[in-house]
Amino acid sequence: MDQAQLKLRPATDQDRDRITRLISDALREYGLPLYLDTVDSDLNDISGSYFAAGGFFDVLEDADRAIVGCVGLRPADRSACELRRMYLQASWRGKGLDKSLLEHAVGRAKALGFSRIRLETASALKEAIGLYTRYGFRPEETAGLAECCDRSYILEL
Repeated sequence: MDQAQLKLRPATDQDRDRITRLISDALREYGLPLYLDTVDSDLNDISGSYFAAGGFFDVLEDADRAIVGCVGLRPADRSACELRRMYLQASWRGKGLDKSLLEHAVGRAKALGFSRIRLETASALKEAIGLYTRYGFRPEETAGLAECCDRSYILEL
């Protein structure tokens, strides 16, 4: 499918099951679980966890309205936000969409007035870590990482 047929739009709570499936499928490829009762519980209430909190959550749809990607930001404090849920369906990876989603998130973070973006991830997600570090994220020592994460990164805007 042509990338020109893709559409980025705000997620809704009605998208929850499709978003959860996308993320679960991506994590499963790396042998990682989804923890909907704990660290991933933000997916149970997208509008409350993201929009009401002062952040955003967007999905990328193909021409058939299938969700093939997603990305979200939510405030961590007054000056920093957390990059969360940046995933692409396997068939859409390696086509530059990952960088486009990251650039979209950085632009939104600046527009929302944040001066830093933080993220937590797992070492198994090597491609994502490569993208983040190429973009300028640097490792950050953080206490209390989520149970599924062993790395933390920060980008000064």
